[in-house]
Amino acid sequence: MTIVAMILVNNPGSWKTVYWPLLHADWHGWTPTDLIFPFFLFIVGAAVVLAFGRRLEAGADRRSLVVKVARRAAILFALGLFLNGYPFGLFGPRPFERLLETWRVPGVLQRIAVCYLAASVMFLYLRRRTLAFWTVVLLAGYWALMTLVPVPGRGAPDLDSHDGHLAGWVDRAVLGSHMWFGGDRGYDPEGILGTIPALASTLFGVFASLMLASPARLAASGALLALAGYAWGFVFPINKALWTSSYAVFTAGLAMCALALCHQVFDVGGHRAPARPFVIYGVNAITVFVGSGILARTLAYVTVCGRPLQAIIHESLFASWLPPYAASLGYAVAWVAGWLAVLAWMYRRGWVLKV
Repeated sequence: MTIVAMILVNNPGSWKTVYWPLLHADWHGWTPTDLIFPFFLFIVGAAVVLAFGRRLEAGADRRSLVVKVARRAAILFALGLFLNGYPFGLFGPRPFERLLETWRVPGVLQRIAVCYLAASVMFLYLRRRTLAFWTVVLLAGYWALMTLVPVPGRGAPDLDSHDGHLAGWVDRAVLGSHMWFGGDRGYDPEGILGTIPALASTLFGVFASLMLASPARLAASGALLALAGYAWGFVFPINKALWTSSYAVFTAGLAMCALALCHQVFDVGGHRAPARPFVIYGVNAITVFVGSGILARTLAYVTVCGRPLQAIIHESLFASWLPPYAASLGYAVAWVAGWLAVLAWMYRRGWVLKV
């Protein structure tokens, strides 16, 4: 469900006409779209337990598992860099040399890779209580860094601005022009410091997977976390771009409730048919994320009579007969449905592309 939502919000017909639930919050606050990335990291943490729990019980060597994890993380990171750079100056006026000067290093897959690697190693070597301790340390430590540590050259941190916080200063100092918003006032929503609480989001998924045997306990824990995160947001605002600790706790709580509900309906209740399209998407999540990104960028850069091919398709098939916002959503839904057809074809043949 999460990967379907990610593909939907990433591919509107026009970014100028998008319903607000399908957009990120401007700064503080949240929308349904702001739940997608933390839910994905949460799922990564849950999968770590399912992937390695039985292997550890069977006596698998931890070092060999870490080597496999590191390899997968490296491939994920490389795929993220590839997507950031594509189409490498092949289309349009942007030369490859200019791309190298501004090639963005952070990204969605890069953050997933780092969090997956760290969470896996921690799960393989630490006890549950120690994992809980470090989760608290990550959240509290990030809160202290962002609210108590002065920003060099700026003074007291200002979380209400896009550049007056320590996370932005670290990104500018380390990444320079290789981030989402460059320049002296730049920052990256998947930047360096924000990965600290993002790791906590992943660890919450680990704890959720360990509680799957008790859906009621999982749902209750999720509700308490969501309330705690919401309350924390009054002093440390919920903010996806900064991945504030309140945001990590709040979204982890909602993710636990969602997982408990899905487990109760699909697994315990046995209602499998409604889940089938999401299973088809889920088993080839990397395929559709990378493939959709490449295709979307290609359609945006290829021009016909001076106009992007993507705009021509949107206007011809949707905007020609639908209101602007409905047309934009119709394009996104058609994009999701088209990829479902491709993935269903792969699913029937048993083709699952993994890293």
